[in-house]
Amino acid sequence: MDRSISGALPFVTTNVLGTQVLLDAARAAGVGRFVHVSTDEVYGSIAEGSWTETWPLAPNSPYAASKAGSDLLALAAHRTHGMDVVVTRCSNNYGPHQFPEKVIPLFVTNLLDGKPVPLYGDGGNVRDWLHVADHCRGIQLVLEKGRSGEVYHIGGGTELSNRELTERLLEACGAGWDMVRPVADRKGHDRRYSLDISKISEELGYSPRVGLADGLAATVAWYRDNRAWWEPLKSRAGL
Repeated sequence: MDRSISGALPFVTTNVLGTQVLLDAARAAGVGRFVHVSTDEVYGSIAEGSWTETWPLAPNSPYAASKAGSDLLALAAHRTHGMDVVVTRCSNNYGPHQFPEKVIPLFVTNLLDGKPVPLYGDGGNVRDWLHVADHCRGIQLVLEKGRSGEVYHIGGGTELSNRELTERLLEACGAGWDMVRPVADRKGHDRRYSLDISKISEELGYSPRVGLADGLAATVAWYRDNRAWWEPLKSRAGL
């Protein structure tokens, strides 16, 4: 998301034009079902309550706007061409093999190296955290049983402020608050995301299985044991 603020074109090219290329190819090849994976960021920010799948799209960042555009293209393919399309929108993912620019792997790998971690603004921005295994299971349910032309939310059921998340990561890595460096808030930083997952729960039987405490502990252990995977990535990305 940060990179979309400094340069939006690659995100428009990948998310908007790229989605249309895939839709055209899928239709030409007679693909049976097209699952489009999106994000809760397309809704903007919500002060109270949770978004349902019918909530108006109001993206605030270039990245989120490009994802909203790709959602609309996918749904338009269903309405215009009769393609069997379903859309998923997920909350913030975490787990093994996540690129280390994302907050959890960035913080964990920094702390494993004894480096400080940056905390945006007052740390009060709230996100719902979804383990990648739960996300994949939700996508599989939508692929197999979701209704064509519908949108389904996939969430983790664990809302935390960035400050609370930072405290948990510090504890998991055996570090103290002295390793935190407050930084200026980023542009277009949505205050709170919250997905209502009752639709996928009631229709498809989804519920998150990986608790945050267990998921974070396993994630920290994975990055501790797989330094050879993430060190070159951080070096190339200048992180």
